[in-house]
Amino acid sequence: MAVELKTKEHIRGIRKAGRIVAACHKALSKRIAPGVTTQEIDRFVERFMLDRGAIPAQKGYKGYPFATCASVNEVVCHGFPDSEPLEAGDIVTIDMVADVDGWKADSAWTYAIGRTNNAVEKLLLTAEQALVDGIKQAVLGNRLGDIGYAVQTRAERAGFEVVTAFAGHGNGKSVHEFPEVLHSGIRGQGMKLEEGMVITIEPILTAGKADVYITTDGWTARTRDGAWAAQFEHTVAITKAGPIILTRWE
Repeated sequence: MAVELKTKEHIRGIRKAGRIVAACHKALSKRIAPGVTTQEIDRFVERFMLDRGAIPAQKGYKGYPFATCASVNEVVCHGFPDSEPLEAGDIVTIDMVADVDGWKADSAWTYAIGRTNNAVEKLLLTAEQALVDGIKQAVLGNRLGDIGYAVQTRAERAGFEVVTAFAGHGNGKSVHEFPEVLHSGIRGQGMKLEEGMVITIEPILTAGKADVYITTDGWTARTRDGAWAAQFEHTVAITKAGPIILTRWE
């Protein structure tokens, strides 16, 4: 399968969607607090996007019923928003995709609810740094394995495991495009990065074992051992000038 390389005009289109995603995450960071429900967050995100001319692209994708994925504590991804209030000390990952004029941008962020303990803070810090390390490897001439190796190395040196059941992907007109972007790998192996590739890098790290299972709703993924997980994701363009984060917060 061939990668659909994006022109500069295409990347500008994805960036428009990315700016809305980034602004939404920034707004959420000031609203998420103990007592807030993930249903309330979901409604906020949908209204935020619609008011700015974007469509929440996750809603209806393969039958998914919400504008966001809201994954609390041991839920690694694809959690359904619900009416359970978030409690101080929880963590929640909010994943969203905005569509502007057919171009899509994707970003997830894990938020701490109130104050957390040192172990949770270390998990969040390491997961975000693993994303940063992966993005630094997204340069022309490198390979997908270089991204995965950087992420995995950061995670394992800190005592965490990468949840390998889920991966990043190409991004553009569809929510998921080729290629698959693994968050573990070997340096110098895998597909070569080319100018015009737009991908998501979205490592999920867990404080326990990486084994997960899907619940009866067919979507929600949880760790088997109940260990908490954190995820940070950006949409990134591969360019001659280096990686451009299209969902970076302003």
